[in-house]
Amino acid sequence: MTRRALVTGATSGIGHAYAAELAKRGYDLVIVARTTDRLEAVATHLRGRHRVEVDVVTADLATVEGVARTVNRLTDSARPVDLLVNNAGSSLAGWFGTTDIADEDRQLDLLVKAPMHLMDAAIKTMAGRGGGQVVNVSSVAAFTPRGVYSAHKAWLLNLSQWADIHYSDVNISVQALCPGFVRTEFHERGEMDVSGVPRWMWLKADKVVAASLRDLDKGKTVSIPSLRYKLLATLAQYLPKSLVTRIAKRGR
Repeated sequence: MTRRALVTGATSGIGHAYAAELAKRGYDLVIVARTTDRLEAVATHLRGRHRVEVDVVTADLATVEGVARTVNRLTDSARPVDLLVNNAGSSLAGWFGTTDIADEDRQLDLLVKAPMHLMDAAIKTMAGRGGGQVVNVSSVAAFTPRGVYSAHKAWLLNLSQWADIHYSDVNISVQALCPGFVRTEFHERGEMDVSGVPRWMWLKADKVVAASLRDLDKGKTVSIPSLRYKLLATLAQYLPKSLVTRIAKRGR
């Protein structure tokens, strides 16, 4: 039987790379994002290139309505989803304490509440029909004290690690993908200054996704693409937090 994946934030960056690679592997897709025109363009391209079915869901996952619309699609028993990729995200340019708290609330909804609700729906649905897979796009920032964004990603990393263990008996595997700096629209949309980030720290979205899916096939709970970031994540756990915090502020 053809497998089906639901990918959020699928019109650009890592989400688009997941959609393209999964279509190449023969998955039918459900792609989710805020902009219908961009979703339809991606869907048309993937249908034509890979001869797969691609359903489009226009939804803002920072809203209750957008999450509900996506949950409804996840729980559609007539067109079951075998793999959920929680990728949609954004960040703010300023540090917590200087930003608008309403913007921080929206980030909390998008980066924590939305993936929690989608995971909940996916796990309950997958457990009832023999299993499935979830990939949560966290960040190497989860290993560093780096403000609200890293706190959100640390939450997602922790939940993913627990869920992978807890639901293994019903054949559900959960992965936290923890990339570093990736060449996408992410930093530009967040109006973040990344001029101080060295070239060697940048990764390509397709390489990040390839590493994630290889690790998913191997059953790895945490996927950190590239040796350089594996080393940095390890150091971040053992170096003094004051030093890690100073280093992590670079490129913000």
